[in-house]
Amino acid sequence: MKKPNILLITSDQQHHSTLGRVNPKIRTPSLDRLAAQGTSFTRAYCPNPTCTPSRASIITGMYPSQHGAWTLGTKLPEDTPTLGGILRGRGYGASLIGKAHFQPLQTTDEFPSIESFEYLKDLDFWKRFDEVFYGFDHVELARNHTNEFLVGQHYAAWMEEKGLSNWRDYFAEPVGRMKETVTGRWEIPEAYHYDAWIAERTNAALGRYAASDQPFFLWASFLDPHYPQMVPAPWDTMYDPEDIEIPPFDIAEHDRNPPYFRQAFEENPDFTAYRESGFGIHGLHRHVYDVADLKRQTAVYYGMVSLMDKYVGRILDRLEALGLADDTIVVYTTDHGDLFGQHGFRHKCVFHYEDLLRIPFIVRYPGRVPANADSAALQSLVDLAPTFLSYLGADIPRAMTGVDQRLVWNGEQGAARRHVIVENRHEPTTMNLRTYVDDRYKLTVHCGRAYGEMYDLQEDPGETRNLWGDAAYKDLKIELLLKYAEAELLKEPMWMPRIWGA
Repeated sequence: MKKPNILLITSDQQHHSTLGRVNPKIRTPSLDRLAAQGTSFTRAYCPNPTCTPSRASIITGMYPSQHGAWTLGTKLPEDTPTLGGILRGRGYGASLIGKAHFQPLQTTDEFPSIESFEYLKDLDFWKRFDEVFYGFDHVELARNHTNEFLVGQHYAAWMEEKGLSNWRDYFAEPVGRMKETVTGRWEIPEAYHYDAWIAERTNAALGRYAASDQPFFLWASFLDPHYPQMVPAPWDTMYDPEDIEIPPFDIAEHDRNPPYFRQAFEENPDFTAYRESGFGIHGLHRHVYDVADLKRQTAVYYGMVSLMDKYVGRILDRLEALGLADDTIVVYTTDHGDLFGQHGFRHKCVFHYEDLLRIPFIVRYPGRVPANADSAALQSLVDLAPTFLSYLGADIPRAMTGVDQRLVWNGEQGAARRHVIVENRHEPTTMNLRTYVDDRYKLTVHCGRAYGEMYDLQEDPGETRNLWGDAAYKDLKIELLLKYAEAELLKEPMWMPRIWGA
């Protein structure tokens, strides 16, 4: 039997509702087509609502507390076993095109980082780069979101090779020449947008694999719709801001929540007590916004998704044209969700609402995964690595703590999980959250704090009524705390089997 190829396509910070098949206000024909050919999992979760921890979990099959890249500004140790490394040992090619973010923007002698700022702008370094990177024997990388000054790496080198000699005009200082970032139109021509680059380079990799008949693991890692919200014409005006619905919000819902929720709406909130490492904490700032401005930002966000969908379509078309589609497992997902007005908040943060934790998740594998199907079976990004290995008939390393979902993806089993765990250790102790989610309930505990969150997702899908402190739900709280404790115990790795009595 032919070894299956693996094509993983991800976005960055995409709300689970921004798919045309579930939201008539947005157009995503390519992803809708993929969903029609496969199964959409409507209850998929990230293992951490920030980039580095979640992305590291994808390639390791481990939780952030286990692989070490526990928050932003950390790095995944280079000696950590990864999916790409395991597959290369089985004759696969392994490529990553787009965003990695396994390492921080600063480098030190103790923790060197080639994703640091000083390396990003060294284009000669990236033109020569041919090392194995976290198991990938071929990488082409970018780190910037829209016009950020973090532009560089292979993407900037590609723009130069394509003849865009003035590419710095479209990016922020100090690398570029733009003095500000403005929501709306990004003047860079679409042909030089990183979506076009990712699709072109992914398709080139597909062509190489098809020509050599080598099985592959290929990750096309898009950078949108992560803020700042900017997109080339005509995508910036594709959606009318007046058609955007901002979720209703009553600040009274935060009366029952941890104190920093309501504090975010004060005139000058002081979060000093939570700052432990000296670095920023996503979401701990003032969250008061102008509704018209938020509608405009969200309309551009939708445009970013639709532009990305166009280039996802080009990749899927190339896969089919090369005759690879029937032998390739395709997964589309994102690293974490987003907030655009829900509960009064914006962007990724330490508020563990479904908007931030739930993610789009589509699987296609012709003849194996049911077509045009929906499933509410719980999924986590930490499950990707062990599940891919299961399809290969490969042994799953004992250090991997994700769940093998192969039978669930195939429609042969209703569920492989009873719960998911989401970690968010944004500070060592002061901002260290764990969320337990099962078929109906959701519980969030905070390290060293008496406060917490508990929601009945069946009766309160909008998560506006925190039951944590409600005496009427005391027994339920105790039950869920015990289930959470069990879930933590069960996700402990058992890398050493017991081989004798003593």
